Amino acid sequence: MDEELLELQRQFEFAQQVKSSVRLSDRNVVELVQKLQELGVIDFDLLHTVTGKEYITQEQLRNEIGSEISKLGRVSVIDLADTIGVDLYHVEKQAQDVVSSDTGLMLVQGEIISQTYWDSIAEEINERLQECSQISVAEIAGQLQVGSELVQSVLEPRLGTLVKARLEGGQLYTPAYVARVTAMVRGASRGIFVPSNLSALWTSLQQLVQEMNGASGVAVENSFFQSIFNRLLKEEEMLGSLRAGTHWTPTNSYITYETMQKLGISQAVQFLQSRYPDGKPLSTVFIHSSMIEMLDAATEDAIEQSSWIDSLSVLPASFSSQDANKMLLLCPSAESALKAEKALILGDSYVLSNGFIKGIYDQIEKEAEAFSIQASTARLIDPSSKSSESTESIPANTDRGSKKKKGKSASMKTATVETVPDDEEDVRPKSKRNQKKGRDSSSSQKLEKAGGKKEAVKAQEGNNIIPPDGWVMKKIVESVPEFDDEGMENPDSVLKHLADHMRPMLINSLKERRKKIFTENADRMKRLMDDLQKKLDESFLNMQLYEKALELFEVDQSTSVVLHRHLLRTTAATIADTLLLDLDNLEKLKNGTEVGDSKTQDPVLLDSSERTALAKKLNGSFSKKGLALVEALEGKRVDAFMTTFIDLAEESGLVLKKLDKKLERTLLHSYRKDLISQVSTDSDPVALLAKVVSLLYIKVHNKALQAPGRAIAAAISHLKDKLDESAYKTLTDYQTATVTLLALISASSGEEHDCSSDRILTKRELLESQMPVLRTLVLGDSQPQQS
Repeated sequence: MDEELLELQRQFEFAQQVKSSVRLSDRNVVELVQKLQELGVIDFDLLHTVTGKEYITQEQLRNEIGSEISKLGRVSVIDLADTIGVDLYHVEKQAQDVVSSDTGLMLVQGEIISQTYWDSIAEEINERLQECSQISVAEIAGQLQVGSELVQSVLEPRLGTLVKARLEGGQLYTPAYVARVTAMVRGASRGIFVPSNLSALWTSLQQLVQEMNGASGVAVENSFFQSIFNRLLKEEEMLGSLRAGTHWTPTNSYITYETMQKLGISQAVQFLQSRYPDGKPLSTVFIHSSMIEMLDAATEDAIEQSSWIDSLSVLPASFSSQDANKMLLLCPSAESALKAEKALILGDSYVLSNGFIKGIYDQIEKEAEAFSIQASTARLIDPSSKSSESTESIPANTDRGSKKKKGKSASMKTATVETVPDDEEDVRPKSKRNQKKGRDSSSSQKLEKAGGKKEAVKAQEGNNIIPPDGWVMKKIVESVPEFDDEGMENPDSVLKHLADHMRPMLINSLKERRKKIFTENADRMKRLMDDLQKKLDESFLNMQLYEKALELFEVDQSTSVVLHRHLLRTTAATIADTLLLDLDNLEKLKNGTEVGDSKTQDPVLLDSSERTALAKKLNGSFSKKGLALVEALEGKRVDAFMTTFIDLAEESGLVLKKLDKKLERTLLHSYRKDLISQVSTDSDPVALLAKVVSLLYIKVHNKALQAPGRAIAAAISHLKDKLDESAYKTLTDYQTATVTLLALISASSGEEHDCSSDRILTKRELLESQMPVLRTLVLGDSQPQQS
């Protein structure tokens, strides 16, 4: 059997590979099909495709139509004709048969639509409803390009299942939206205490809903409000009578004690409680429990929307704020919100959700911190400004009286800046001058010993400035413009109560911020002062050492001025800049500003304007003494600078060591050793001269001279009586050659003449040849005469 199958496979494969010698044309095929139809071999209808090269049966056409519908859910008959390639007439005829045989399909305006398509559309509509709460049927119909009646007919059986919504007046609403509008209708209806036309009420509610939904919201039809009202009335949510569908006459749900007295009933509360056990006595009125339900619905809505409400605005005008407060305490929503800390009652009648308050407070807190820092910085820059005044003027509304008053007052009220009292101590004490020897120079100990109370108070006032009441109310109005109608000077306004509630929160926030900054920066401030003390210990001693050398030139005024200015612009400028920069960093740390590590920062040489700006930023007496230091640095006398520098340093709590004989000998020895090393290794013939002169002054006068190039000649002339003639001549000849070389270099700058370059090279070589002789003056066996 297997062999027979294999033989048949081979024969079939061979037959497939053999090429036919006879091929039928398209015409022959058509004639052949016609002949078969005439003979009855093909006993079913065949349809031509639009190309005329293919046949398709009606059954296959219906199958392909069904396949396209299953794949797309919604398909046009015209698109089917193009896709399948069959004449539109046959497609339309078979499409009608397909739709009539399947109840899950419908033929609408030349389109076949399946129920699965409508199910998917219903799911999409339900998702959109969860986002926007309401959708118009007309809008859906426009997007789907079908009639509104069709959309409504396919949505109605799917309501409550695929589409969790309510269809009313051509609008789809979510259950949550319906519940919200129901609460609004209930609250508004219960707030009516005189006969009214409901159409006007629905118009007001339409505007309110439009404001809630924004510009993209769909207007709610009056019929929707009316249907909700009718349902509530049927459920006895409201008490009253309705005539002609819109004329509402409410049953009065309250009576004032004053009215009862006019009726001759003195014990009004006992009388009313005996007849109306469900009633609630308030301060001035007796109410039905339905009024509490009405206020509860309005309060609940405000809390859920993170908003606020004035309960008096939904109560009759005869109710007092005490009445409103008692009613709020009886409202379940207000009671639960107070327990859960979701809302607050301010000023008896105002209910504000915590979300509403937090949104305003978060914004004001940021601005309050900026206000505090800005005001503090302004006081540092201008110490003469008073802490009790602010340059910012705050407009105040002087309207009083009713719950809502329009208009703004043109009067202006100057704000008052207050300070947060705290127990923090100023970390930069004021030390006394002429401190005793042996006192510990560690700044960490000096920081622990605070100065007088006056400085501590100044520090607190400068660093803890908080916004005044007027500023807080102004910022609240910027966040909630509707509060502007309340009036800033009205003591019973929600604006005033909210500002009074927020201000202690702002004070605590700023105090906590100051404590946090103080804790974080306390160690850094101590390290900063310790580092500053270490830097000044050596540099100030060197400054005193260099100052002593100036005494040798007091009789030579011209040279003395040059030496004083040179020392002021070099060593003095460096230590002054170090002190001013570190004191500025200390102020920044106290104000919570981030600063870099002073150890890792390279020394910076400031100009006069930068020093003045730093001095002005210092606080109080520090600024005055800092400006005096800058002025002395720009002067002509080192001793004046030393006085102002000591004043500022000691005011900052720093201990400056005085140069005694022992320290002077130690520093001179170190300086001499350093100069000898430089003279021995220096290869610059010009720089060598100044170092040799300085070394000679140490040998001859025991003074460390710091002289600029222009004063070298005068310094050499002062050594004439202290050196032998040959040594002095060597020194003067070398100085003359140095001046000549520098003059040649200066004259040849920008020129490219070979002759000038040759002269410079020759003169330099001459100087270099004299360098060993010059070194012999200070390093050789022959020593100069001592004074």
